[in-house]
Amino acid sequence: MTIVSFNGVGKIYRRRGLGSSSQVVALTDFTLDIEKGEILGLLGLNGAGKTTVMKLLTGLLFPTTGGVSVFGLDPREPQAKNSIGFLPELPYFSPHVTAASALRYYGRLSGMPPRAIEAALPAVIEKVGLVPHKAKKISEFSKGMLQRLGLAQAVLHSPELLVLDEPVSGLDPLAIHDMRALISRLQAEGRTIFLSSHSISELEKICDRVIIMVRGRQARAVKREEWEMTSGGLEALFVEAVTSGARD
Repeated sequence: MTIVSFNGVGKIYRRRGLGSSSQVVALTDFTLDIEKGEILGLLGLNGAGKTTVMKLLTGLLFPTTGGVSVFGLDPREPQAKNSIGFLPELPYFSPHVTAASALRYYGRLSGMPPRAIEAALPAVIEKVGLVPHKAKKISEFSKGMLQRLGLAQAVLHSPELLVLDEPVSGLDPLAIHDMRALISRLQAEGRTIFLSSHSISELEKICDRVIIMVRGRQARAVKREEWEMTSGGLEALFVEAVTSGARD
């Protein structure tokens, strides 16, 4: 079952200066379907368009051409937004509050009733491994703890689709292992997960399918069985796609 569709999407950023303007093409004719229950990875060099795709899916941007749908809806519609949990690359939380206070704030932003927030908090804090730190102020949190809290706010309202932008960025090896285990458990609960990463090895370990982007285009879609049967794995397929894209 397809739950997200990008149909021929183009995105152009227009920049205005003193007496002049310029255009930056971020996406060109980008087409993609995300299937229910899969973990789909997005892989590309810096500037390939990965974050633009994430922001279009979550309704933070709108396409210049083409269309995006989430569960058959425009991603800017409230019903679509309520079905998505989003972890940005650099999640921000007020440093002067506790994890529970931060989650209550994001729960209200998601439209959750106060009773529903209070009912969900204990399980979510336990799920992401923050029980030992729940009384600490966020100013005391490590990078790994902040990522856990970011994932907690993304799942608090029980969304069907999780969008994770560089979820292991800046984490140490143990924190990466823990984040990978969390993502796998969320898939086992029936959630669909769309994530971007610069780490080819992490995408190899966790994804069912990976989209390779080059210069704002989808250069290749690769299934797990394909990279497992390829000498050099996903890295070899990525290098081949990027090299071919650079020659085009």
